[in-house]
Amino acid sequence: MIDLSRIARWSPIVGLILGIILSLLDYLLVKIDCPKFLASVLIVAFWLFFTGGLHLDGVIDSADGLAVEPKERRLEVMSDSHVGAFGVMAALLVLILKIAALADLENYKALILLLSPGWGRWAQVLAIAQYPYLKKSGKGHFHKKSIRLPIDILIGPFFLILVSILIAHQFGLLLSILGITIAYLVSWWYYKQFSGHTGDTYGAVVEWSEAIFLALSLMITHFHR
Repeated sequence: MIDLSRIARWSPIVGLILGIILSLLDYLLVKIDCPKFLASVLIVAFWLFFTGGLHLDGVIDSADGLAVEPKERRLEVMSDSHVGAFGVMAALLVLILKIAALADLENYKALILLLSPGWGRWAQVLAIAQYPYLKKSGKGHFHKKSIRLPIDILIGPFFLILVSILIAHQFGLLLSILGITIAYLVSWWYYKQFSGHTGDTYGAVVEWSEAIFLALSLMITHFHR
């Protein structure tokens, strides 16, 4: 029987595999001369379908929680099945950022699209490893209990950095620094807002790290031409 308790350590590799699939989809859409904006929408739609919307649901619930004061009530609000206005706005912003970045990306697009899901999931591993889990049970509790340091936070970046440098050399190293920085900052920011993490904030960390990585990578490629 497969032991899923240590699955978090491999999530950046799962992200890399997803990135390969997304890059191939982008290649096929280019081959059939699909308009760039439509192609970006289709890629993000498949991205969302592949993950089952699980991480985007975390964006929604976390945003609804952040809209509430005092902090002590945030977990209660996040547990409510109703979707609030702030959650809808946050989800739309994530999706728009991804679509807009992909529509304008030209240089190194395949590599950036390949890396984004990997760094997003490594940000989640960092959140699990570094910060307390706020619930006694829940969908993220078993990840926190089974994390092993330092090996579990080193596996992901090893493969991500290796792929980056093999494909793009110095620019790949720059993308690696960007991915590491975003992962640390996003996981830390959510920790500061909630004084810890939950399964919802784990999902939010993935989505926001992916979106920010795409957007900043686009800006870097613009000045790297």
